[in-house]
Amino acid sequence: MKQTMKETHVVTCFVMDTFGKLLLLRRSGQVGSYQGKWAGVSGYLEAAPEEQAYTELAEETGLSRGDVSLEAVGEPLEVEDAAMDRRWVIHPFRFTVHDPGNVRLDWEHTELRWIDSSEMSSFQTVPGLVDAYRRVSLDSGGRSSS
Repeated sequence: MKQTMKETHVVTCFVMDTFGKLLLLRRSGQVGSYQGKWAGVSGYLEAAPEEQAYTELAEETGLSRGDVSLEAVGEPLEVEDAAMDRRWVIHPFRFTVHDPGNVRLDWEHTELRWIDSSEMSSFQTVPGLVDAYRRVSLDSGGRSSS
């Protein structure tokens, strides 16, 4: 009898600066999965998705609600990782940060880069990152928060 994959819901926040550059973060060796891979601001869903997004932004980047504007909320995306026997359900969000100088990394990341979104596929990212971004990109038609 085939076992079903464990389903885990997460939020992923894509942070853009006012010039349209996208924040990518390199995951540290201290996190539970995908060490060394590039990602957005992400975390396990422990509250309503939008609330969790703000919690993760504060924990991982030091950004408060006043530092960002929620621009888009995407439809959840399922990504299967057979090696981890996990089905991730990613709840994507896109924010604009008013002052990128306010971004501060915590222990979950070792490095940050501001890139053009078109460059994302050239980075070794966590599974599904490019597809999750497409759900909230400027040309996605993703649900605006306003």
